[in-house]
Amino acid sequence: MSNHNKPVKSAGSSAEEIIEWGESHEMETCFDRADRLKPCPIGETGACCRVCHMGPCRLVGKNAEEEARGVCGATLATVAARNFLRMIAAGTSAHSDHSRDMANTLLAVATGETTDFKIKDVRKLYKVAGILDIEFEGREVNEVAKDVAETFLQDFGRQNGELNYCKRAPEKTQERWKKYGITPRGIDREVVETMHRTAVGVDHDPDHLLTQGLRTALADGWGGCMISTDITDILFGTPMPIKAEASFGIFKEDEVNMVVHGHEPTLAEAIVEVGSSQEMIDYAKSKGAKGINIGGMCCTANEVLMRHGIPTAGGFTNQELGIMTGLIDALSVDVQCIMPAITQLSKKFHTKIITTSPKAMIQDAIHIEHDEHHPNKTAREILKLACDNFPNRTKEGSHISEKFPLIGGFSDEYIEYMQGGKWRGSYRPLNDAIAAGRVRGVVGLAGCDNPRVASTGIHKYIARELIKNDVLIVSTGCGSAACGSAGYLTPEMALENAGPGLREVCEAIGIPPILHLGACVDNSRILTIATNMAKEGGLSDEIGGMPAVGIAPEWMSEKAIAIGVYFAASGVPVIFGGESPVGASKEVTRIMTEVWMERYMGAMHFEPDPEKMLAMALDYIDKAREALKLRKYEPGKFGAERVLMDMAARRVITPHAGVGGINDAER
Repeated sequence: MSNHNKPVKSAGSSAEEIIEWGESHEMETCFDRADRLKPCPIGETGACCRVCHMGPCRLVGKNAEEEARGVCGATLATVAARNFLRMIAAGTSAHSDHSRDMANTLLAVATGETTDFKIKDVRKLYKVAGILDIEFEGREVNEVAKDVAETFLQDFGRQNGELNYCKRAPEKTQERWKKYGITPRGIDREVVETMHRTAVGVDHDPDHLLTQGLRTALADGWGGCMISTDITDILFGTPMPIKAEASFGIFKEDEVNMVVHGHEPTLAEAIVEVGSSQEMIDYAKSKGAKGINIGGMCCTANEVLMRHGIPTAGGFTNQELGIMTGLIDALSVDVQCIMPAITQLSKKFHTKIITTSPKAMIQDAIHIEHDEHHPNKTAREILKLACDNFPNRTKEGSHISEKFPLIGGFSDEYIEYMQGGKWRGSYRPLNDAIAAGRVRGVVGLAGCDNPRVASTGIHKYIARELIKNDVLIVSTGCGSAACGSAGYLTPEMALENAGPGLREVCEAIGIPPILHLGACVDNSRILTIATNMAKEGGLSDEIGGMPAVGIAPEWMSEKAIAIGVYFAASGVPVIFGGESPVGASKEVTRIMTEVWMERYMGAMHFEPDPEKMLAMALDYIDKAREALKLRKYEPGKFGAERVLMDMAARRVITPHAGVGGINDAER
């Protein structure tokens, strides 16, 4: 029986049911640990310095901002800024190391070192080659791919100049970067310089420190993240809308449940391909199963969902709960956001935990290392282990049947296509809808889910209220998982919950009011969407000034910090939930809100109250509309604009049109 007097730990009904089942069986999860382990109030707000062995130094007191000093004499503002920079460097490293692996995989495919993968989206390859000034006309595909991969790899070790993709940003945005010295050079150089500057006795000016943080974050957004997104599209296909399902009901009692978890798509792609082969299905049947059911968690889930419709069991806080269903036969993990607690929890069930990355091992897990040159071999070994484990499954667990349909797969290329077709595609319809007030603005809803709040609940609240106020949402990562597991990623959601203007736009185009763009590295798609809107005209001619806001309501990862900062540096006001990691310093807070807004037209706020987060986002959007002299937003009242064509009308104009190199017939 559920105890309704207890505080809710997860806003997902299925998740809460599993949590309660686990508590009744004395099983500990991240939610229990979050209750027991309270955050250090000094470290939480950035007031603790531990970069040398004279400390750690705690800079506290009534007048800490003015009077507190570390042993070396560092001020509170210096300490808070340095701590924040190190988070940016770590987040940038995570995304960019992932990106480097993708570039090396593309190179291996191009040179024939691996034959398990082939280039699926030649059109996207040529588009990228054009951006990089690489000749592609009349050349072999793999020759072009080799040049693209090698050019991308140069961006990691570049010592001077600027990253290749900086030129993709609107010219005025680039001018701001150059004016204030934040144009990124090499990805690795920016991370190393950040770590050097934050070492004891180096850079002590908080504004100067934070300027380097902006440059490092831009190396992530316009470097690592954007490179990874484009290479993944080239290798595995640029996403198009596709149906899938979400929540714990995706697991099947009569099939082998193989779950991929983490962030890197290469092995997951191989598992999807090998798992659908007749050979592997027959092997599963030989073990008593009816087949193989592949599911996902976290961002690896989003990668295969976007391209294959593989269902997702949710985001970060759901990984332990998935095991507690008792239905997962094998959980394959790679890197990032993997809780080491899963190996201990799995001992209470039959689930096998398999680590696959040479960079990441967990005690008590089975290690089957992913061979990037022979991924299908690794995938086959993992799938056989899952099948062999199927007969060991018991009835122990909280079996859940609830699941929700969703639509994912909205790449920036498809968003352009859906507004006009192959030959008439543009961002004009969206810009016109914003100018006329049908769409009030756009919000990027991203970031992790966090067990220190009612997990996924703030995502759901913000999403519901934004679309009610005619704000179009583009979502990624665990933000998308939270919306998908709540049933929010369907066109019907617009009919039931969106404001009248947004609902009309969604009906005309045939889209949900929340567009699932992919994994957390795919926040780079939001940058290209904003760039395309600026280049289309009719709104701001740079990313800064757009009626657009970024929100990460339940963030927990350093990657989220890097993402938030690269959006702020690109001109987007950003709002993060929870207490500020620089909250101890009024000066650092002022720089990140007031100074950044003045220089870059972006800012970074931390706000624990969901209602205040919503109000702040709408205020930013409305002030941007006012500054752009757009029609004042009034629900249900619209100005003149071009007629939105529905999908049927566009298909008459552009029959068989595809996007990103995949036409409808091939799809």
